Amino acid sequence: MTGGAGARSALEWLAAAAPDPVSCRWEWERNPLGVALLPAGRLWDVLILPGELGHPTLDVLGRCLPRPGPVLADFGGARLGFFVPPGTAARWIATGVRGAGSGTWIVVPHPARAAGGVRWLVLPDGSGTLTDPALLELAMHEAAALIGRGR
Repeated sequence: MTGGAGARSALEWLAAAAPDPVSCRWEWERNPLGVALLPAGRLWDVLILPGELGHPTLDVLGRCLPRPGPVLADFGGARLGFFVPPGTAARWIATGVRGAGSGTWIVVPHPARAAGGVRWLVLPDGSGTLTDPALLELAMHEAAALIGRGR
């Protein structure tokens, strides 16, 4: 998704999580880094995995689903953030996995422009598609097994 209707719909969906969607869109357009801070816990939570587990987990999800929910990567892919249904972060217990839920904010890049550092590995589709937490957990187990076997 590099522009057009898909990017507009993704932008609208993401901005809807902001307390003031109009200000959020304004910030995205004017921020030289192309990022905005958005609150988690309203439309989605984010589970943040270390890159060494997150990348293979995304590979496993890609083999199981036609399209997982949105996924962010930070600088150099050291951490990946999987967008999951609201409330997931409060219930998630896993070593090395951080949750961003109600009361937390995340840096979100504009869906149609390159941003400084944080980038989309899987863009939002604009419809609200999120990764199912149970499927994410199974994919993490499969990825960990692959890592343990040396792939």
